Amino acid sequence: MEKSNKAFQFRIYPTEEQKKFFAKTFGCCRFIYNQMLSDKIEEYKKTGKMLKTTPSAYKKEFPWLKEVDSLALANVQLHLEQAYRNFFERPEIGFPKFKSKHHSRNTYTTNLVNGNIRLLENGIKLPKTGVVKAKIHRQIPEGFRMKAVTVVRQPSGKYFISILFEFCPDENQVRDREEKERKIIGIDYAMHGLAVFSDGSKCEYPDYYRKSEKRLSREQRKLSRCKRGSSNYQKQKKKVARCHEKIKNQRRDFHNKSSRKLAEEYDVVGVEDLNMKAMSRCLNFGKSVSDNGYGMLLNMLGYKLEDRGGQLVKVDRFFPSSKRCSKCGKVKQVLPLSERVYRCECGYTNDRDVNAAINIREETLRLLSA
Repeated sequence: MEKSNKAFQFRIYPTEEQKKFFAKTFGCCRFIYNQMLSDKIEEYKKTGKMLKTTPSAYKKEFPWLKEVDSLALANVQLHLEQAYRNFFERPEIGFPKFKSKHHSRNTYTTNLVNGNIRLLENGIKLPKTGVVKAKIHRQIPEGFRMKAVTVVRQPSGKYFISILFEFCPDENQVRDREEKERKIIGIDYAMHGLAVFSDGSKCEYPDYYRKSEKRLSREQRKLSRCKRGSSNYQKQKKKVARCHEKIKNQRRDFHNKSSRKLAEEYDVVGVEDLNMKAMSRCLNFGKSVSDNGYGMLLNMLGYKLEDRGGQLVKVDRFFPSSKRCSKCGKVKQVLPLSERVYRCECGYTNDRDVNAAINIREETLRLLSA
């Protein structure tokens, strides 16, 4: 069976000396990315050809680049080349942009070569950094082979590592799930409550952002009154970041638990292929759409189903799931959003979202059989 990749995230607690090294590495990675991008643009303007260069070509002119992990700089080159490929394949993504010191993510990636990275009981050994204290809160399964490590500093000042592993999926688990009768469910997106299922149940999302909005507004007002760049400004900026981080962690925790429950209970899940970005820009739904993180839920559900031998089926977004009667199949021409109960001429009456979820489930069955 083809090998798969999986990443585990752990929090790390670097010393002050290690924090300085991380900051230096973040800065060098940002510098080399901007320098290589600038040289590529200049070369294309002069000759019309793509410049091919490596980070090692800059170390003679900028000797301080030798102080950080060379593999971190090599990964910057790979990321830039990937950004170019993405642009040429999908121009709507946009041309690669320069990284800002104050607005870019502080992160770098290094690879496992000749045992230069080792996961210990209470820490991790990184190249040129030594052993960094870490909270290893979960056991790595047998047969998982480490490939790379990404170090991230969050805006709140916390440090995390993401360790990428390569593994072979359990063939027996996939085969057992395929042989038994598959359980299928349809999910319809709901603005209030996140999702409605074809069995009539609902997923009640707690609206974490809305609950923290008052406190977040207060902290942001305090930040706006601080002098930009001052010590108090930096302290208040971290307070705002911690508010956002708490909301993000609450949302991620809720989606992880919800997606795991669905992946363990059902073999196939049918969903609508919605454009969440477009939905957030219309009808003043921006905050609600961004808060419930429906796209994040589908991403988690997708890989968790795949790990267990299940399948996530996406129904076309133009499929009339809401307008169609799940009993007789007749499609209404007009169905305003204010009409929350679906009533058909055949006498069928049901909740609008439940009716849509049932239609999504039936369309999923049709797609699987086809």
